[in-house]
Amino acid sequence: MKIVVVGCTHAGTSAVKTILSENPGAEVTVYERNDNVSFLSCGIALYVGGVVKDPAGLFYSNPEELKSFGANVHMEHNVTNIDLDGKKLTVENMKSGETFEDSYDKLVLTTGSWPIIPPIEGINSKNVVLCKNYNQAQEIIARKTDKKKITVVGGGYIGIELVEAFANDDKEVTLVDGLDRILNKYLDPEFTDVLEGELKNQGVNIRLNEMVKGFVDNEAGDRTTVVTSGGEYESEMVILCVGFRPSTELVKGKLDMMPNGALIVDEYMRTSNPDVFAAGDSCAVHYNPNGGQAYIPLATNAVRMGLLVGKNIFEPKVKYRGTQSTSGLHLFGYNIGSTGVTDSSAGAFGLETRSVLFEDYYRPEFMPTNEKILMKLVYEKDTLRIVGGQVMSKYDVTQSANTLSLAIQGKMTIEDLALVDFFFQPHFDRPWNYLNLLAQKAMEQEHMISKVDVESFQDAN
Repeated sequence: MKIVVVGCTHAGTSAVKTILSENPGAEVTVYERNDNVSFLSCGIALYVGGVVKDPAGLFYSNPEELKSFGANVHMEHNVTNIDLDGKKLTVENMKSGETFEDSYDKLVLTTGSWPIIPPIEGINSKNVVLCKNYNQAQEIIARKTDKKKITVVGGGYIGIELVEAFANDDKEVTLVDGLDRILNKYLDPEFTDVLEGELKNQGVNIRLNEMVKGFVDNEAGDRTTVVTSGGEYESEMVILCVGFRPSTELVKGKLDMMPNGALIVDEYMRTSNPDVFAAGDSCAVHYNPNGGQAYIPLATNAVRMGLLVGKNIFEPKVKYRGTQSTSGLHLFGYNIGSTGVTDSSAGAFGLETRSVLFEDYYRPEFMPTNEKILMKLVYEKDTLRIVGGQVMSKYDVTQSANTLSLAIQGKMTIEDLALVDFFFQPHFDRPWNYLNLLAQKAMEQEHMISKVDVESFQDAN
C-alpha cells in the first residue's frame, strides 16, 4: 500500500513515525514545502528573547530521521493539485521548477495552518513580518538587533510572549489588539486584568479595542506607522500575530469542512473520503467540553492526531479521545494554565455554566515560603459537569491544568473533584489539595443556590 503524506510539521512527523514504526514495510512518501520539519513555533519567543540560544533545539526531528524510518522524503516540494477520484497528485519541485505526478492508495493531509493576513492597506510593507515558521523566526532575530520601536499586533499566546521577550530586551513595545482583553480565548478577566497590569508595569503600551486600519511607511522606508481606530504608532518593525487559518485550499469543495476551511475528521482521523486522513492544524478537533467540533491549532493536538493517523491508517483501531484545548504560559514570573471553556467563551459553545473564583496558598502557612494561587472552575449548570478551569501563580501550578483537563475528559462533576484522592505533604500542598478546595467552593455555591431556590419556592406558596 502506498501512503502519501502532504505536509510534515507536527502532525505529519508524528504520523510518518507511527506508520513506519508499526508497519516497517509500508511505502510512505512525504512532500513538504519547507526545508525543515517539526519546528516548534511555540518556542519562537524563547529564541527571540535569548532564553534558547541554539535554534536547533526547537526541532525534535529532521528529514534524515524520517528517512531512517524508511520514508521517501521530498523537501521543498509543493503539492499543487489533488485528484481525489483518480488518487493522484501534481507536485512541483520548488528548487528545479519541475512538475510531476504521483499516486497513492491512502492520503494523509497534514498541511497545517498559516497566519491570517487581513486585507489591510500597507500590509505588504517590508517592516511588517509574520511569526509562524523557522525562517520567519530567523528574520525577526536578524532584524530586531538595531530596532528600538516594535509593535505587535495580536494579543494571543504568540503575541504576548513576543511582547515579553521584546520588553525584556529593553525595546519600546506597543501591543495592539481589536478585542477588549489579551489572551481572550484562554483566560477570564480576573486573570487577564493581572497580566495587563504587569505588562503596563514593564512599560508596554497596551492598545486594546483598536482595529488596525493600515500601515504607512515613511519616505526612507525604515519606519512604519501602524494606524488603528484609536491612534497611530510609529514602529521600526511590526509583527503580525492575529491568528491562524487552516491550509486546506487543495481540497476545498472536495472534503467536508468547517466554515473556516478546517477539515472534519471522524474518531479514526478519516475525512469524508475514507481513503483520505487528516490531522493537526488543518483539521477541526473533537471538543470535549461540549462534544462538538472546534478549530484549535495547537501542537499537542497535532501530535496526538498524527499518532492516531498512524495507528488507524490500515484499519480503524484506536479512537480519538478529543481535546480540552489545554495550554500553559509563563509570563513575567506568572505561571498560567488553562483548559476547556471560560466564562467568556462558554456561551459560544452552547453551554450554560456557572463558575467559582478561589484564591488560596498552595501549601500550609507554617512553611517558610509560600505563594498564592488564583483559580477558577467552570461547570455546567444542570449536570455540574466540569467544563473548564484556569490557574495562575508565581509558583508553578501549571500541571494542575492537566489535572483539570483529565476531569473534563472524564466527565467528572464538581463533587468528584471535591473528593478525589490527592496526596498530602507540606512541601507540596495542604491536607485538602487546592483543587479539592476549589471544587468544594463550587459545591458550597450550589448549596447556597439550592437553598435560595427552596426559600423562594416556599415564599411563593
